[in-house]
Amino acid sequence: MAFIQFIKDINEKVVPDVKLTRSRDGSTGTATFRFNNPDIIQLGMEEKGDIQGMYLKDEEGELMTKDVSAKFINGKPQAIECIYIIKSPTEWDRFIRFMERYANQNNLSFTKAE
Repeated sequence: MAFIQFIKDINEKVVPDVKLTRSRDGSTGTATFRFNNPDIIQLGMEEKGDIQGMYLKDEEGELMTKDVSAKFINGKPQAIECIYIIKSPTEWDRFIRFMERYANQNNLSFTKAE
């Protein structure tokens, strides 16, 4: 099982768009997650707790970023954007393992940039 949470123990059901960039030497990278109209910004969710970060959880453990921001249109939250920084080849491999599990579970596919 692989899932994403913003509040501990509450799985986000909306599947994000994920953009990956990687340095030329492959040692570092950035993953940008965009959740359009996610569960976490729906009415009543504020009672469940505050967003502390984005948690990527699977059988190996947890990856986490605190770089989480809301995108507003006409004063209403529409999306959540999160940036996860990958600082080493080992972290890159770990992140990719999570994404493979998450993708398989949520019917995501990978499209390589031109």
